[in-house]
Amino acid sequence: MNSFSRAVAVVLLMAATAVFSASSFADVSKPAPGTKRGPVTNLPLPRFVSMKADKGNVRRGPGLSHRVDWVFTHKHMPLEITAEYGNWRRVRDMDGAGGWMHYSLLSGVRTVIILKDYTPLRITPAVGADPNAYAEQGVIAFLGKCLPEWCRVRAGGESGWVLKTEIWGVRPDELRD
Repeated sequence: MNSFSRAVAVVLLMAATAVFSASSFADVSKPAPGTKRGPVTNLPLPRFVSMKADKGNVRRGPGLSHRVDWVFTHKHMPLEITAEYGNWRRVRDMDGAGGWMHYSLLSGVRTVIILKDYTPLRITPAVGADPNAYAEQGVIAFLGKCLPEWCRVRAGGESGWVLKTEIWGVRPDELRD
């Protein structure tokens, strides 16, 4: 890949707000046996989801009567659900900020955030593998297959393998088909 192609790939990855086809990246992870389950959905807790809406109020408690502490403003932003209460989910972002959000603002489509600048999206899941493209810190990418140490991600029309330590939105022990 020449310098111009790499520069184009980086620019494409920075356009993380583009419309993506996420159907092939829906959540297909396998929870570990004995995992705690939510009392409302019977889904594993904690678990990762993404923002369905462009913006969503994050409240101090589960209900409209509770004050809004935060407003998350990035569609597809990964969030971790830590509790359930009726139609409300307690969520947190990668910085630990969070509170209660209505379930209708959340999606099961899995996304991750790139943690460091110039993260290579590799052709194969190996440290020495050639990069397909590079991603900037903060890019939101759709999550695909995950192996013990690697995950395949897609953003800005580019895809590749990244180490789990270079992304937020996936558990270290998580495997996905």
